[in-house]
Amino acid sequence: MIDLIGTQLEEEELGLLQNPQVGGVILFSRNFEDRTQLADLVSSIRQITPELLIAVDQEGGRVQRFRMGFTPIPPMQKIGDVVINNQEKGLILAHETGWLMASEILACGLDFSFAPVLDIDRNSSKIIGDRAFSDRPEIVCLAAGAFIQGMRQAGMSSVGKHFPGHGGVIGDSHLEAPIDTRVLKRIANRDLLPYAQLSKHLGGIMPAHITYSSIDERSVGFSHYWLHDILRTQMGFEGVIFSDDLSMKGADIAGGFVEKASLALNAGCDMILVCNDRAGVIEVLRHMEAAGYSKSSRIGRMSASVKPSWDDLASQTRYQKIVAHLSEL
Repeated sequence: MIDLIGTQLEEEELGLLQNPQVGGVILFSRNFEDRTQLADLVSSIRQITPELLIAVDQEGGRVQRFRMGFTPIPPMQKIGDVVINNQEKGLILAHETGWLMASEILACGLDFSFAPVLDIDRNSSKIIGDRAFSDRPEIVCLAAGAFIQGMRQAGMSSVGKHFPGHGGVIGDSHLEAPIDTRVLKRIANRDLLPYAQLSKHLGGIMPAHITYSSIDERSVGFSHYWLHDILRTQMGFEGVIFSDDLSMKGADIAGGFVEKASLALNAGCDMILVCNDRAGVIEVLRHMEAAGYSKSSRIGRMSASVKPSWDDLASQTRYQKIVAHLSEL
């Protein structure tokens, strides 16, 4: 999965999108001006390679790539707080917010958002913080479960992140390579609980660029133990495993782009993300072509089959009700 430079396709990107090793595109704020431009960009991508997955990070709060013309989604912690104070009301809110976020994304022709965050906020991670539903695992499980159900009702597969948990490290894996020294039992009794309870409902999971030094010397996204032994075998996860962006500093401990891509795929990732480094994208694609990698059969499951029109969506009483509710949070 690769990124794009701007709001329209560049000449070089026309060729990249036709490369058989490219399975998807992730869009960022720099790719967005308004809904009309976004729809045009998505359409131009589809015209080149219709089956490409098109994704975005539209979590809400600090991480909402599309803003103008889209409903402002609050940080998930606000929804978690409502669940704590009034469980019935909070779970309805989580469900409807998941439905609304997914519906708006689908109405613009995309396939999915990398959401929700399943991290447990341990009040130490600045990069996670209010992106997490709560510092209480049981609240994360409840709120995220309802949010995922809402996404599914809209017709979108969900992606839980950042396996097995990014909420307890101080370092930002975009800028450094964090290390968590906890033993597996402590992680299993806390951070892993949302994955254990919700994995059968998730379409995908994204591992963290974190090394759990007492468990494996490799960062999770490059670890056969974490992705195969724990996630696939012990937890029975059958969905898509997406690497986090291999251009992040947290991934650099594995070497250059070819080394990182090879390690991630061999560890069990179905799709790797290479963003914000065009030279890295080209290097990885050349390596994958030469090595003869074939696409994972799981990837197609993330493709959205429902693409509602925005006007039809906006005319629904249900849509208007949740938009009004979110504006009051």
